[in-house]
Amino acid sequence: KADRYGKGESDYVNCPMNKEEYYTFVDALISGQKVELKNFEKREIFQGCIPIEVMAAGGRESLRFGPLRPVGLFTGEGKKPYAVVQLRKENTKSDLYNLVGFQTNLTFTEQNRIFKLIPALANADFVKYGVMHRNTYLNSPKHLNSDFSLKSNPNIYFAGQIAGVEGYVESIASGLVAAISLANKMTGKKPFEFSNKTIIGSLCNYISTPNVDFQPMNANFGILEPLEEMPRDKQLRKTMYYERAIKEMKRVKEIIK
Repeated sequence: KADRYGKGESDYVNCPMNKEEYYTFVDALISGQKVELKNFEKREIFQGCIPIEVMAAGGRESLRFGPLRPVGLFTGEGKKPYAVVQLRKENTKSDLYNLVGFQTNLTFTEQNRIFKLIPALANADFVKYGVMHRNTYLNSPKHLNSDFSLKSNPNIYFAGQIAGVEGYVESIASGLVAAISLANKMTGKKPFEFSNKTIIGSLCNYISTPNVDFQPMNANFGILEPLEEMPRDKQLRKTMYYERAIKEMKRVKEIIK
């Protein structure tokens, strides 16, 4: 059990792989039998939910820079593994775990065979297999305002993944924005917009800005308003983004009390 670089409370169980084990696993993923899609099922794949076998087919090393990256993790002997599969606890009894980043369109039979090629899971009991799910969302730039209200009827609000944000915290944030906007409208207060210097404001801007290839967006530094001075040091740049956002949110807090 360990989190990357020793951070966190060791919520993950790590399954290390050496180079040979990793390549055996990747080759099996690429050649594994997939579920045949029906004629009415779209082939488009949302970037945040790419099946692991599709990622593997993009290059034999691709998974080592994605969900199986070994960065910040070490074996019991203090050695760095070639790749690591992480398991996330799914219940309080700690007897049910989820494979992190393992969206898949492999058949159930193939999942049982291929996933057991991960050494630590050779004797695992799979109680539920992975399936690809439909990701339903609006073409938000066309239909929503930055406060998540409907352009054609501003008294109707959308929030969560359907509004074009991706992730639990992001979905909560969209609900917060919609609630504040609606409360201001009902009490006669002026509309309020979060600044693009904050992640919340940047998500509002993203879902309402014209985009010919719109897909849901999660929180990331790339959507923030650029710093006035951009330092070359990546960590310093992130710290400056963080400090600027905190300062802005403290100002916001006083306004929307």
